[in-house]
Amino acid sequence: MKKIGLIAAMSGELNALLESMGEVTPLPAPNGKRVLYAKQGDKEIYLAESGIGEIYSTMAAQHLITAYGVEAIINFGVCGSLKKKHTLKKTVILSSVVHYEMDTSDLDGVEVGRYAHLPSVYIPLDKSLIEKAQAFDPTIETAICASGNKFVTKESDKRYLTEQYDADVCEMESAGIALTCMANNVPCLLIKAISDGEGGAEEFRAVVDEASRVYISLVKMLMQSL
Repeated sequence: MKKIGLIAAMSGELNALLESMGEVTPLPAPNGKRVLYAKQGDKEIYLAESGIGEIYSTMAAQHLITAYGVEAIINFGVCGSLKKKHTLKKTVILSSVVHYEMDTSDLDGVEVGRYAHLPSVYIPLDKSLIEKAQAFDPTIETAICASGNKFVTKESDKRYLTEQYDADVCEMESAGIALTCMANNVPCLLIKAISDGEGGAEEFRAVVDEASRVYISLVKMLMQSL
């Protein structure tokens, strides 16, 4: 039986999936949030509500790997759009992630956004899982995500992320999950729905629950196919 880890930052992102999963069992969580267990066919599913931000998402990913031995992780949630083509409630699959706050340039001359042990600022993600998701929905697009511990609303910040990294979307958890999975040799897939764009925080609060529901069918299909 394969063990699959699911991570969402907020309860609103997770509850939309829980409504269709039947009975779940609470498990110990590392940061006072939620970890839930459910059986879905021949899969054991571990669902973590990580909390917002890179540190909490890192903790959740490592906890699922260390405590429960998950063999793959799917992170799903909402994000902000940095380009007009990525409209409200649209779903994208992340092709790579940039942790744009990473900066050791004064110490070692490594460019901002790159970890010294990686060849590029773009943290790679599992290509086979991306292809599997696109096989379920050939219309879904891939996106480059700028990830950091900041809710991005200023146009100057958005312009910097698009000009510097060609980022399509931004959010606050993907870099932590991607790096943790890479370090543990566990494949991960990151699925995001656009919850805010030019409307910023007010738009986010208004549509986050609705935006979260748009990727649920894709997540459920992927769970069963892994």
